[in-house]
Amino acid sequence: MTTLLPLVLRALQRFHATHPWDHNAHYHRQILRRLPRRFGSALDVGSGSGELARLLATRAGAVRGIDVDPTIVARARELTAPAAPVTFTVGDALNEMSPGPYDVITCVATIHHLSFSDALTRFRQHLAPGGTLVVVGLYRRRSRGDRLIDAVAIPSNVAMALIKNKGRRSPRPASMTAPTRPATMTFADIVRDARLALPGVRLRRRLFWRYTLVWDQR
Repeated sequence: MTTLLPLVLRALQRFHATHPWDHNAHYHRQILRRLPRRFGSALDVGSGSGELARLLATRAGAVRGIDVDPTIVARARELTAPAAPVTFTVGDALNEMSPGPYDVITCVATIHHLSFSDALTRFRQHLAPGGTLVVVGLYRRRSRGDRLIDAVAIPSNVAMALIKNKGRRSPRPASMTAPTRPATMTFADIVRDARLALPGVRLRRRLFWRYTLVWDQR
């Protein structure tokens, strides 16, 4: 199984290139379920083409998205209705974040591009009392538990790709055109450092090579 897994994953990557679907967007609705029905302000860190920011705007008075890539930020602005209460900024999430405070901070598939502990500390500083932080992140697969999740995720990923693309080859959605980077921290590393930075944080591994981190500012 160990020797076959890299071959299976490469075959999966080739399949996914012609039948793409956004694994990160898959968790957007789950993020909304962890948030109040209405809140004042939200910050989406690593906002990409703006899908989550626009969803947050259905509940928030104002949403700010920040992303370091100017091309994807321009695309987010193009895709966002002028009347939507959303603004997008090009900038470094740790050094150029608007001070807030924010009732909600989200960060999807971005924190592994940053210094993990520094990012959590900055998010905590910018979160309003009673506010909620939700992170969907990637982790480096290493443990036996990771391999067991792979055994379920690989066929599920193929099934989802076929369903979402109706069995046809499809171009990549705008949300998948931003630069990517592999994760370097294992899930155990993430749990250890998150608990040091955010006492009471809740973490859970998810199916499609993701985890969720939820923390409420007291």
